[in-house]
Amino acid sequence: MTIGVFDSGVGGLTILREVRSALPRHDLVYVADTRFCPYGPRPEAEVRERSDALTRALVATGAEMVIVACNTATIAAIAALRATHPLPFVGVEPAVKPAARVTRSGVVGVLATESALAGARFRELVEAHAAEAGVGVVEAPCPGLVRRIEAGELNGQATRAVVRGAWEPLAAGGADTLVLACTHFPHVRALIEDVVGPEVAVIDSGPAVARQARRIAEAHGIVEGAGRTRLLSTDAAAAAAAFRAILGDVPVEQLDA
Repeated sequence: MTIGVFDSGVGGLTILREVRSALPRHDLVYVADTRFCPYGPRPEAEVRERSDALTRALVATGAEMVIVACNTATIAAIAALRATHPLPFVGVEPAVKPAARVTRSGVVGVLATESALAGARFRELVEAHAAEAGVGVVEAPCPGLVRRIEAGELNGQATRAVVRGAWEPLAAGGADTLVLACTHFPHVRALIEDVVGPEVAVIDSGPAVARQARRIAEAHGIVEGAGRTRLLSTDAAAAAAAFRAILGDVPVEQLDA
């Protein structure tokens, strides 16, 4: 069987990696919607339209489960996708719940895109898993980091400066735990951990998404495949540098969707 995964760009490859580890013999198809990346500044209606188009493309490849590997698309589109397509979906949410459990200072920092921080779902997560536990949440957008990752710039002083600028207000707010609430950000996790220091716990949603995908696969009795991975992009030429920086020299197919 095939599990489909999509994101606005290469961010969801962090989710793909976790799913591959949890389900090593399942076939995976990944779509990067590079032509429309990033989703954050786009209207919700457009994100829903793109999410539906990518889901249809993945179903055409044989996908029997779709992972929406993007916080923005999960917030904007997953309810509509579930109402439209008769297959299981797994979304991505900021890992506020596990972060609230491990913080020692009682303050959790969240690094996200502006659209994710502005969404009602993020506020619901904070209220349910942090506020009720007496845990404070400080948050910061990280302008420019997604674009640097999409350009394959995973290291270097410019990328480090972007991360440091976003972390400083969170550190000033007392955060000792950092939630990476964008699937792009784990691609520079080592850099982030170096900036925030070893005393700060860094948490992302990838392992939880993989566990949920495995639970659904087992519940549906889905037959394992050959463990193949297929990579597609709506602008393969533009995506080449980022895929190369993350995965090395791998073939990326053009998807017209």
